[in-house]
Amino acid sequence: MTKSIFIDGAAGTTGLEIADRLAGRAEFSLISLDDAKRKDMAAKREALNDADFVILCLPDDAAKEAVAMTTSAATRIIDASTAYRIDPDWAYGFAEYRTGQRERIESARLVSNPGCYPTGFLGLIAPLVAAGLLPADWPYTVNAVSGYSGGGKALIQRFEGDGADIGYRSYGLDLAHKHVPEMQMHAGLAHAPLFAPAVARAFRGMIVEVPLPLSAMAGAASADALRAALAAHYAGSPVVEVHSEAAPSELLMHADQAPSDRLDLYVLSSPDGSQVRLLAMLDNLGKGASGAAVQNLNIMAGLDETAGLRLL
Repeated sequence: MTKSIFIDGAAGTTGLEIADRLAGRAEFSLISLDDAKRKDMAAKREALNDADFVILCLPDDAAKEAVAMTTSAATRIIDASTAYRIDPDWAYGFAEYRTGQRERIESARLVSNPGCYPTGFLGLIAPLVAAGLLPADWPYTVNAVSGYSGGGKALIQRFEGDGADIGYRSYGLDLAHKHVPEMQMHAGLAHAPLFAPAVARAFRGMIVEVPLPLSAMAGAASADALRAALAAHYAGSPVVEVHSEAAPSELLMHADQAPSDRLDLYVLSSPDGSQVRLLAMLDNLGKGASGAAVQNLNIMAGLDETAGLRLL
């Protein structure tokens, strides 16, 4: 049976990428509003409540408004904003990060899509803390760089517009980035991680790194044990790969790379094992946004969770 989908915010970067992943899929039909009706609240309310699934690609306040307008108990919602990521009434839409999460998403009416940076951080840290291989009370730091598309139309214009000359942008300098509570809560940490995000001159892509001074961390497991635990946790996943080969000489984000819905994880150790760099590579618009939304939609609809995803 065909399920109807309404993407609120379909004209934005995330909405367009979701629609592209759903194109040609007979399981779904898209409800769309033309330009004249896009800001018509009555038309929007009707679309929200007529759809089997709603995917919100909106700023936080607009997402909250859309949720309030959706009064039909039959409509299931995936929200791509930050608004509900630490709300206990919403299932956190990262199927792989802990045991039982896929089943919670499958049965949920309300699913909050994870943030791009937290996807990398939690993919690395959450299973290891849950297994007792890394301490929950350590003051973790997170260094990350993203493609500029994650900043929306305004940042894209700053990187691509006439006279643009930004090569690298460090931000979150007030140490109050909105992804930090999400990282702390879903990893089960006693302290908020110190997060240092940046944007490079690449349209898409992301590298998230968590450095670990293992020799100073009481109770921490060895690099080999950390890698083995991650490999066991994600064994059989079609989306997440834990790399076990020798350490690469470099990890590259390309200025114009293809979309991807994969999550690649690395555990890289110093020769004496005293230091480790945990690294995650993902597409900020893929597994970090649109790909995750489509994966969650597939799970909620009882379909192959990889349908429509770019996993090559």
